[in-house]
Amino acid sequence: MKTVAEIMTSDVVTVHTETTVRELAELFVTRRIGSLPVVDATGSLVGIVTESDLVEQGKNLHLPTVISLFDWVIYLESEKTLEKELKKMGARTVADIYQPEVISIAPSASLNEAADLMSSRHISALPVVDSGALVGIVSRIDIIRTLLV
Repeated sequence: MKTVAEIMTSDVVTVHTETTVRELAELFVTRRIGSLPVVDATGSLVGIVTESDLVEQGKNLHLPTVISLFDWVIYLESEKTLEKELKKMGARTVADIYQPEVISIAPSASLNEAADLMSSRHISALPVVDSGALVGIVSRIDIIRTLLV
């Protein structure tokens, strides 16, 4: 059985939290990729940003449901959710829209493990991390290509 290391892209296009939304959009269009790892100055993985994160900027603002009780306003949803939505709508850099919780995989993992993880988490690409360092990225299309060989 093949491993992730055998099919991953090791020349990974990455962005930083300071990358502008415009630069991010250009990368998505010119490179024809749907997600990019976000790295810090040392190259360590700090998050991931997807086309969906960028598209969410244009969505309508969902105002939280509240109850007014004895001059109190009680949010039925998290205030942090509203704050997060507002931040994304006014995003200027990757820092405003990226997801810091990253699901990654080891290069020694099997293709079945990668496919299961992508399927169960509804994601299309996994950063490949070895001892904390970003060493590649594997996407659904990489797994599909193995079916042609």
